[in-house]
Amino acid sequence: MTLRIFDTATRSQRDFVPVREGHASVYLCGATVQTIPHIGHVRSGVAFDILRNWLEAKGLDVAFVRNVTNIDDKILAKAAEAGRPWWEWAATHERAFTWAYDQLGVTPPSLEPRATGHITEMIDYIQRIIDNGHGYAADGNVYCQPSTIADYGVISGQKLDELDQGESAGTGKRDPRDFTLWKAAKPGEPSWPSPWGPGRPGWHIECSAMATTYLGSEFDIHCGGLDLQFPHHENETAQAHAAGDGFANFWMHNGWVTMSGEKMSKSLGNVLSVPNILELVRPVELRYYLGSAHYRSMLEYSEQSLTEAAQGYRRIEAFLDRVGAVESTTWTEAFEEAMDDDLGVPAALAEIHNAVRRGNQALADGRDEDARVCAGQVRAMAAVLGVDPQSPVWASRREQGTSEATKALDVLVSAELERRAEARAAKDWATADEVRDRLKAAGITVVDTKDGASWTLS
Repeated sequence: MTLRIFDTATRSQRDFVPVREGHASVYLCGATVQTIPHIGHVRSGVAFDILRNWLEAKGLDVAFVRNVTNIDDKILAKAAEAGRPWWEWAATHERAFTWAYDQLGVTPPSLEPRATGHITEMIDYIQRIIDNGHGYAADGNVYCQPSTIADYGVISGQKLDELDQGESAGTGKRDPRDFTLWKAAKPGEPSWPSPWGPGRPGWHIECSAMATTYLGSEFDIHCGGLDLQFPHHENETAQAHAAGDGFANFWMHNGWVTMSGEKMSKSLGNVLSVPNILELVRPVELRYYLGSAHYRSMLEYSEQSLTEAAQGYRRIEAFLDRVGAVESTTWTEAFEEAMDDDLGVPAALAEIHNAVRRGNQALADGRDEDARVCAGQVRAMAAVLGVDPQSPVWASRREQGTSEATKALDVLVSAELERRAEARAAKDWATADEVRDRLKAAGITVVDTKDGASWTLS
C-alpha cells in the first residue's frame, strides 16, 4: 500500500498498513438522529464514502460500520418539546438521514448498528472499565476517571488540569473531570436494567462498545467530524484503553461546513437542509460539491460556490455525453498520487478535468479513439469520488428534475433544440446557428452527440 493518511492522534501523516492484510476496518460516527439532516451533517458521509471507495479501489475488502445514536439527552429533549415519543422521534429522523445518504449516492455501510440495540454490550464494557480500576459507580451512575488513563488527551490535546467535560451534573462524582458511562434513571425517561440500577448509557460508551463488537479490539480507522474530537472521540479512546482494547490505529476528522466563517447554527441548518439544497442542484451535484474540498479543510458554503461546483460537474457530464457510452478503465498516475496523499481530492479533481480537456481536444481534432481513452479514465476517476455520470446510480436519475425552475427551463430549452434539429434537417444552417448562439448567450451550452443534442448550463 502506498496510501498515507493524516492521523489526528499523532498529528502526522502515516503509511496506512491494515491490521489484517487485504482487509480494512473502518468505523464512522454516524448521526445522532435528533433533527432533519443539513449539508454539514452529511459531509462526513460523503468524505468517508470516498475513503471507502479508494480503499476498495486499492484492492482491500472493507468492513465499514456507521452507527446510529438513537438515544441521548438531545433526542429526549426535542421529542418532549414536540410532544412525541422519543423512539418515534428518533426513528423518523433516522429515516431522514437514510434518505439523504441515498440521495447523495453514499454506499450503505456494511452494518449500521443502533445504540439501543447494544445495551448489553455497553454494560459489559463498562464493567471491564470498573474491573480495571478506571471507573466507579455512585448513586446509580457510573463514571470513568481520565486521571487514571495515561494517554488521556491524545486525540484532542486536552490537558487534565484544564479539562471540562461539558456534561450536565451527575451525583456522586469524585472529580468534576470524570465523565459518565451510565446515567441513573430519571422519572419519565427510558431506562434499562443494569448491575448499578436502571438507567441508560452515556453517549461516549455507545461507540466504544459498538466499534469493538463488530471490528474487534483493534481496528484500522475511526472517522468523524472535527467537532467530535472532544469530548466524544477523546472519551471513546480513553474508555477503550481503560477496558484493555487497542482500539483505532488511525483517527480521521473531516472539517465543518461553514457560512461566513462560522460553523452552521441551528437556524442555518434549517435553511441548508439537504431537501432545501436539492431544490437548487441535483443530488450528484451536491455530492460533487461536498466532496470537492479536502476532507480536513473547512468548506465555506455560498450559493455561488455551490453553483460553480455544479457547473464543474456538468463539464464532466457534457464530455462523456459527447463521447457516448464507454467502459470505465483506470485512473491516471497523477490521480493515484493525489488520492494516496491523504485523499487529496482537490488535486484528483484537477486531474479529472485535465482528462476532460484532453478528451475534448481529441474530439475537436477528430481523434475519437483518443477521446474514448480519456473518457474511460474520467469514468474510473469520477467513480472513486462517487460522481461518475454513467454509473447506474446517476444515469438512472439523469432525467429527475430537482426543482420546478429546472423542469421549466428544460421544457423551454428542449423546444429550442427541437427547432434547431428541424432547421438542421432542412439545411437551414442560419436558423440552427442562431438558436445555438442565443442559447449560448443565455449560459447554455449545446452538446451534439450521436443520439441528438443535449444541453448543460455553462
